[in-house]
Amino acid sequence: MDRRDFLKTLAVTGAAVMTVQQLEAMDMLSQTFSGANGEKVDLVAVMGGEPEEMFRRAIAEMGGMKQFVKPGMKVAVKPNIGWDKTPELAGNTNPKLVAEIIRQCFAAGATEVIVFDHTCDDWRKCYDHSGIEAAAKAAGAKVMPAHLESYYRTISLPRAKKLKTAKVHEAILDSDVWINVPILKNHGGANLTMSMKNHMGIVWNRGAFHQLDLQQCIADICTMDKRAVLNVVDAYRILKTNGPRGRSASDVALAKGLFISQDIVAVDTAAAKFFNQVRDMPLDRVRHLANAQALNIGTMNLDQLNIKRIKM
Repeated sequence: MDRRDFLKTLAVTGAAVMTVQQLEAMDMLSQTFSGANGEKVDLVAVMGGEPEEMFRRAIAEMGGMKQFVKPGMKVAVKPNIGWDKTPELAGNTNPKLVAEIIRQCFAAGATEVIVFDHTCDDWRKCYDHSGIEAAAKAAGAKVMPAHLESYYRTISLPRAKKLKTAKVHEAILDSDVWINVPILKNHGGANLTMSMKNHMGIVWNRGAFHQLDLQQCIADICTMDKRAVLNVVDAYRILKTNGPRGRSASDVALAKGLFISQDIVAVDTAAAKFFNQVRDMPLDRVRHLANAQALNIGTMNLDQLNIKRIKM
């Protein structure tokens, strides 16, 4: 019996309330994937290309999107669309990257891809001016709002230190797998926003993060059972100052980078080290990284990982 037949059996017998796709998603998070050459690849860093080119190269090194998205799956793609900014101002994830991820999900057999974010500025303007709504729809995805509390359901976070519950958007909870696609940028409160911080766009009650302990709550939300199957950090344009919104083009550096991993702590650590080359930002100032490692969410010890570094 192969793996998919085994999961079908589980779905019918021991786990009747779950779909085959949901069981496959749980199974994938515990697997070790082999890259293009059959070796274990933990993280890929690509430099020097356009967003869609870098993702195509990165996902190929991870073994292809079919490693993470199976036929029949419903996928949620969560970029940062938080601000009423055009792509050149680097307030949001690059729309070209979002579109390429969606196309690859469908090519892998996804039946539906949903894109959303709980925005800070007016959601209609953010979706429009970021270019993400148009790019996502052109690639075949559905774009969903997130501005009403009715879109969210409460989950418990028993492993968390301070944030014990959160209201999470239904697009995440109802998906078979979700893909986390933040942009790397400066943040006035968290110092950096990356994959972990991007979780604040999937929750309704994000004000609690600031009230309790922002750096700890960013780690706490990442203890949720529904982990992203992939974390893809857009570092094509970096907002080096005045984040997370930015003020002008002078805040932006064209860095042409991309990082991808299943390990959310590792990928954010790599991205933070990359940011530190543009502007001084020691890792100890991004406290949610160490907080997450302490919760066993992932590792900051990049030397222990097999990292593929590619220059295009």
